[in-house]
Amino acid sequence: MIYIKRDATLIPAKVLAVAQRAQDALEQLPAEQRKGFIKKKSHIWRGFSKYLAQMSYGKCWYSEAKDAGANFDVDHFRPKAEAKRTEDLVDADGYAWLAFDWENFRLSAQNCNRLNTDESGNTVGKGSWFPLLDGSPKACWDNRCINDEKVTLLDPVVKADLTYIDYDDSGRFTSSKLCVGKAALRVRQSGIIYGLNLEKMREARFQVMREAKELLETIHQCAEDLDPLGNEAPMRTIERQIEQLQSRTRADAPFSRAVRTQLIKLGAEDYLIDRSLDAA
Repeated sequence: MIYIKRDATLIPAKVLAVAQRAQDALEQLPAEQRKGFIKKKSHIWRGFSKYLAQMSYGKCWYSEAKDAGANFDVDHFRPKAEAKRTEDLVDADGYAWLAFDWENFRLSAQNCNRLNTDESGNTVGKGSWFPLLDGSPKACWDNRCINDEKVTLLDPVVKADLTYIDYDDSGRFTSSKLCVGKAALRVRQSGIIYGLNLEKMREARFQVMREAKELLETIHQCAEDLDPLGNEAPMRTIERQIEQLQSRTRADAPFSRAVRTQLIKLGAEDYLIDRSLDAA
């Protein structure tokens, strides 16, 4: 997961206008008609998909998976219908007033957004999940205090949320060793609810981490082999390998956060990480 800077300038005015008209109409409806109205307008948020993809270089905002053949959903970070807080507690109305608010949209791989069963038979995937930390205020139609909520799920548009993310040597999404308490709970619950450790996801992440590690080892070995040549050593040979490694760390590369994390643990020089495309 990397920080996503939302950019309204990437979205055509007519697309925003359609969403605003739907929002205006929704505001006029009685409560019992809202869900039906929202359900009939699903094409509106789906129409934002390609613009959200531009903001993340075509990657899922939650997992950083990037597959030209993958199917992506436009997820409502705060659910547009019911909001599941715990296994036994569901807010039936959810966050209906955010159904057409593009700032509530997140580009999500279907494996992250839809309910799945992992290899142990556990249910993972976001679905309608939106748990809050204990003691949190809870927004509703008549009191839209979303900024006061203490949200459990990590949000890729909140830079501070991404501070304590880590990945182990097998490619599993986890929390930093320095992360404890509610911060660790948030990372742990996000990994489960977003399905970030589904086996196919973990394996794909591990593969790019392994390739980066092997490339780093090749660079070090090449430098050692060429050093005896002194001033005649062909630096360009190493530079090409460095460029290959750097490309795997750029924000447009799949699982780039995991690759960066691994390289830092391996003691890689900072210039091997390309941050040129990072959102400010």
